[in-house]
Amino acid sequence: MDTYMSISSPQCRGARAMLGMSQRDLAAAAEVAPRTLADFETGARQPHPRTLAAIQATLEAAGVEFIPENGGGAGVRLRKADT
Repeated sequence: MDTYMSISSPQCRGARAMLGMSQRDLAAAAEVAPRTLADFETGARQPHPRTLAAIQATLEAAGVEFIPENGGGAGVRLRKADT
């Protein structure tokens, strides 16, 4: 993760879906409590910045990239494979 940007709960859910990753799998890989991740994804609470960074870094390491707000809305996509 080169540049930290705060990801949104819809971006997190979308990234997990693209990767076929369950909440439990992501929580374990990011070393965060499953309830923390579930609460973030439902909008019940915002995690601490370091927790959010761990979630983002884990998803990025698994193959997604987050797209910042650029007038068209923030997003997420699968990273293009190196050829």
